[in-house]
Amino acid sequence: MKTILAFGDSLTWGFRAGEWMRHDYADRWPNTLQMGLGGKARVIEEGHNGRTTVFDDPTTFDDRNGARALPILLATHQPLDLVIIMLGTNDIKFANRCRAFDASLGMMRLVDIVQKFSFLPAYQTPKVLIVSPPPLVPTKDEWFNDLWGHAIAESKLFAKHYADVAKTTGVGFFDAGAVAKADPTDGGHLDAANTRAIGEALVPVVKSILKI
Repeated sequence: MKTILAFGDSLTWGFRAGEWMRHDYADRWPNTLQMGLGGKARVIEEGHNGRTTVFDDPTTFDDRNGARALPILLATHQPLDLVIIMLGTNDIKFANRCRAFDASLGMMRLVDIVQKFSFLPAYQTPKVLIVSPPPLVPTKDEWFNDLWGHAIAESKLFAKHYADVAKTTGVGFFDAGAVAKADPTDGGHLDAANTRAIGEALVPVVKSILKI
């Protein structure tokens, strides 16, 4: 059986838009993907609310820097056949770095970490699939609008920049915005149908990458 690490933020964790709760197990995209793979692979959920690609978040106690978390998880969960990375929304919510291009540089660093990580000698380096998150949308929620309303236009550039990263680094790419749309309840998170849609759409992509 193949092993896949799903590394992401609240969209991977399954944050339920407007309710500050987690989607049911079957609705979260990593689990929808696993079900779609028909027992040929297990998908490890590694979503952390607020996680960035490589940037520190000085407002919280928990370490949300993906570049520090990823090496630990690569060691913990080896052997791995595929690492799926969907991050970026939290990179651009800060006014001092609200560019999708900056997030893409962070994504390139994460790919580099996977490709250069010192796995045990018996295990091969896993393949990588980077996923651009669905763009932000306008919301009437005052708190969330203050959080990331300024970055809506920039979030629409994730797919362009991430596709460039994938081409440069020789890894797979998928645009989650092509199949899922953020919920206007808070402007960034997903309802159950849209998070399931990501997992379902990734099934043929992952099957092709892993040849299963």
